[in-house]
Amino acid sequence: METKFTGSKDYVASEELMAAVNVAIALQKPLLIKGEPGTGKTMLAEAISQSMDKELFIWNIKSTTKAQDGLYVYDTIQRLYDSQFGEEGVDDIGHYIKLGKLGEAFKADKQIILLIDEIDKADLEFPNDLLWELDKMEFYIHETKETIKAKERPIVIITSNAEKELPDAFLRRCIFHYISFPDREQMTEIVNAHFENLEEHVLKNAMDTFYWIRSLKDIRKKPSTSELIDWIRALLLSGIDTEHLREELPFIGVLLKKDEDLEVLKKANLY
Repeated sequence: METKFTGSKDYVASEELMAAVNVAIALQKPLLIKGEPGTGKTMLAEAISQSMDKELFIWNIKSTTKAQDGLYVYDTIQRLYDSQFGEEGVDDIGHYIKLGKLGEAFKADKQIILLIDEIDKADLEFPNDLLWELDKMEFYIHETKETIKAKERPIVIITSNAEKELPDAFLRRCIFHYISFPDREQMTEIVNAHFENLEEHVLKNAMDTFYWIRSLKDIRKKPSTSELIDWIRALLLSGIDTEHLREELPFIGVLLKKDEDLEVLKKANLY
């Protein structure tokens, strides 16, 4: 089993990113990853899981998510329902404690990878509400008077799209890495990791057009790495000749998702 992250077959990681992952593991601190949407932040946790042969737990954060959701939930409604119908075991409160993803990670017998995905979607207090748990790797269940402590400290990966500033107290506890948008050389590696024997002229024409669109200053949502891969896949499935890709822009809706961005191309007589 790998003790360090060295990338994976389907994930091309820079030397700096691999170093950040391994420093976070060595220092037993959460790794906070920022970067443009589509730069592989979420896929990083999957790649670490594959590379190190460790199970991956994913806690997807929404605007309504509370820190408590990741620890445990006491299902009082189910207990009340069971008591009304005379179900056995209703006096055992522990039967109605449901662990969240953080709780499951702490209870795991082996070290796992925990992904807290898009933490900046939650309210501003969310990261602060997890400071103790991420520091001490434990939490207390008041209903059962039980402390849940991690058997094996999980490797914690946290992603953010920088929609909100995160609290300083939270940032101090993390190792930080920003995934820069790939240059052409790295992008070529990434694309080739997803396609076997991709013809060179198809790759070149797609990349030329992709980076040209990203260079247009009025494009609000620039196409991402994942959208480039989807676009190449669409081109291959259709069998379209890519010789005049920049002029024809087939399946442009795979790359651009905003009306305003399509208008940019129209006004320039490019679409």
